[in-house]
Amino acid sequence: MKKSLSLLLAATVALPVFAQKASKSLERPKLVVGIVVDQMRYDYLYRYWSKYGKGGFRRLVGEGFSYENAHYNYVPTYTGPGHASIYTGTTPAVHGIIGNNWLVREEGKGTYVTEDKSVQPVGGSVAAGQQSPRHMLTSTITDELRLATNFQSKVIGVCIKDRGSILPAGHSANGAYWYDGTNGAFITSTFYAQQLPEWAVKFNAENRAAKYLDQPWNTLLPIGQYTESSPDDVAWEGAFKGEAKPVFPHDLPTLSAAPTNPIKQNLQTEGEKPPIASPRNLDLIRSTPFGNSLTLDFALEAMRAEQMGQRGQTDFLALSFSSTDYVGHQFGPNSIEAEDTYLRLDRDLERLFDYLDKTVGRKQTLVFLTADHGAAHSPNFLIDKRIPAGSVGPGLMRDSLQHMLASRHGAGKWVLSYENQQVYLNRSLIAEKKLDLYQMQREVAELMLRFAGVTRALAAEDVQKSHWESGMLMYLENGYFPKRSGDVLVVLEPGWLESYQYPINKGTTHGSSGNYDTHVPVVFWGWHVKHGESSAPAKITDIAPTLARWLHIQEPDGCTGEPLPQVLGW
Repeated sequence: MKKSLSLLLAATVALPVFAQKASKSLERPKLVVGIVVDQMRYDYLYRYWSKYGKGGFRRLVGEGFSYENAHYNYVPTYTGPGHASIYTGTTPAVHGIIGNNWLVREEGKGTYVTEDKSVQPVGGSVAAGQQSPRHMLTSTITDELRLATNFQSKVIGVCIKDRGSILPAGHSANGAYWYDGTNGAFITSTFYAQQLPEWAVKFNAENRAAKYLDQPWNTLLPIGQYTESSPDDVAWEGAFKGEAKPVFPHDLPTLSAAPTNPIKQNLQTEGEKPPIASPRNLDLIRSTPFGNSLTLDFALEAMRAEQMGQRGQTDFLALSFSSTDYVGHQFGPNSIEAEDTYLRLDRDLERLFDYLDKTVGRKQTLVFLTADHGAAHSPNFLIDKRIPAGSVGPGLMRDSLQHMLASRHGAGKWVLSYENQQVYLNRSLIAEKKLDLYQMQREVAELMLRFAGVTRALAAEDVQKSHWESGMLMYLENGYFPKRSGDVLVVLEPGWLESYQYPINKGTTHGSSGNYDTHVPVVFWGWHVKHGESSAPAKITDIAPTLARWLHIQEPDGCTGEPLPQVLGW
C-alpha cells in the first residue's frame, strides 16, 4: 500500500513537468555548422593564442564549451577515416573507410576513398568529378537529420578536398561541393545533381582562385613576430616547385603561372591524386592559406543562396578547411607557413561567425569545431633538437619484404601492396603454394620487425579474433575492417613516420596512434551551449551522438560513440 502511494505521489509531482514539456513545440537550432580543420593538432588552439583576434578561435573557446582531452580511438589517422568517423559516430571497423586508399582484392587494384566510376562530373574534369560516398557503409548524422525531417532539412558539404566534403555530407545530402584545380571551380557529381545550381555557376565565373593567386603569399604580421615557429629557412621544409628555398614571400603569381605537372608538389601528402596538366596551376591554392579563404567564400555563398537556417527547418552545413593540411604536409608544424595559415584561418572564422550573427544568430546556430587528425613534427626538426624520431620508406619496405619472401618461398609476387601501414599479401599465390595464410601473416609480422622504426607488427587474424578495451591494440582493432584491410598491421615507433620520398624528409605526415596524431580540439558553440571546458576523456566518435541528443533525432545507424554529458548539462 505504501509503495503504491509513493508511486502515485511521484506520478502526480511529475505530471506538470511532463505536461509542460508536451505543450512546447520541439526545440531545434535553425542551423548546424560542423567545422573540421584538416591536420589541426590540439595544441594549435593555444600555441598561437596571443596572435589570434577576438572573433575567431578565441571567441569560439571564450563563449563555447571545449573538450581538452579529445582523441581519435583508431589507426590509421587519415583524412578520409577522420571525416567519416566524426559524422558517423563510429570507427573504420564499422563504417569501412579504412584509409584514403586501399587495395580491392576482388579487383586486384587500389581504390580511392570517394572514387565512384558510376557517376559523372558536374562542372569539372572526369578525374576530379567521379566521386560519391558509396564506400562509406553507415549513415551519418547529416543523413539522420534528413531522415528525421522527412528530407526537409538541407544538408550541404563544402571543402577543397572531395573526401572532406562528400563523407560529412553523407548519402542523402542536397549537395556536396569540392575544388577542381584544373579549372579553379567548385564542382560536384551526378550523385547529387545533373547540373550546378545557378549560384555556384556564378561564383565559379568570378575566378576567385586565380585572383587569390595573383598576389604573393607574405606573412600576415611582420615576420619577426612569428616567435612560436622555427626560422624561415630550415632544411626540413619543402619548397614549392620553382622556388629555390621555402621562404617568404612565396611568389604565387609566378609559381602559379607555370603549367601543372603530374608530380606531387607536396612530398608528404597522403592519398592525393596528381593534378592534370592545365595552362595555369590553379591547384597551387590548396597549399596556401587562401585555399581556406576560397572555401569559406563558397560556403557563405551556399548558405546565402540556399537560405540555410532561414527556412523553418534545421539545416546543416558540413564545412572543412583543408589548406591547413597541405601547408602542414609541405612545411611541417613548426614552420612560419603553418603559423601564418592558422592566423589567417582565425580571420576566416571571424568572417563566418559574423555572417552567422547577422543572418541566423548565435542562439539559433549550433557549431562544432574539430579536426580529422593531427600531425607529427618533422623528423629532422626533432632530430636537430636531439628528440628521437625517424622515417621509413613504404616503397622500400614493400620491395624488401617481397625480396625476403621470394628468397624463402620461391618466385612470385608475394606482396601486392603496402598501404595504410598494412601489408597486403597475395592470397592466391599463398593458396597455390599450399601455404597457410595465418602462418604466412605471422611470418611476415616477424620480418617487419627487422625494419628500423617498426615497434610492432600483428597478423590480421590475431586482430580480427581478439578484443582490446584500450591501448595500442585497441587502436588497431578499431581501424581494422576485414574485407578491406591488409594481412599484417604495422606500428612505428613514436616520432617516426612514412616518408613518400624516402630518404628525403621534408615537411610531415600523420597516421599513427601517437597523441600528436590523435589529440584534436573539440569545441561546441552557440545554441544551448554554456561556456566551459572539460578534461574528461572524449572520443571523436562522441560528436555525432551528442548532436543527435541536441537535435532529438536518431544517432547514425553504426554509431558506437556516446553523448558527451558535460556539454549537454547532464
